[in-house]
Amino acid sequence: MAEISRLPGPVMDLWEWQFEGACRDADQDLFFHPEGERGSARRRRAEAAKAICATCPVLKECREQSLAVREPYGVWGGLSEEERAAVLAERAGRRVTA
Repeated sequence: MAEISRLPGPVMDLWEWQFEGACRDADQDLFFHPEGERGSARRRRAEAAKAICATCPVLKECREQSLAVREPYGVWGGLSEEERAAVLAERAGRRVTA
């Protein structure tokens, strides 16, 4: 579950970037895997979602927001659940060794 305490407050400047997302006009099911989806079907769906993300003018904002709130599901900012977990682990490792 997302860390609700890390979500931005109701200040429009903090979330207005979302209106520019390339995904707003896309099928939202593309960004979230259905229960039981595995293997090549899951990979193809995620790659199609990431292709939309690659064209997005707010990719960086979306990615950083999803990492900040530890979004547990879906493709956000061009990253899958596993990719976000790897980025967070890498960031945590850098803080520990620095």
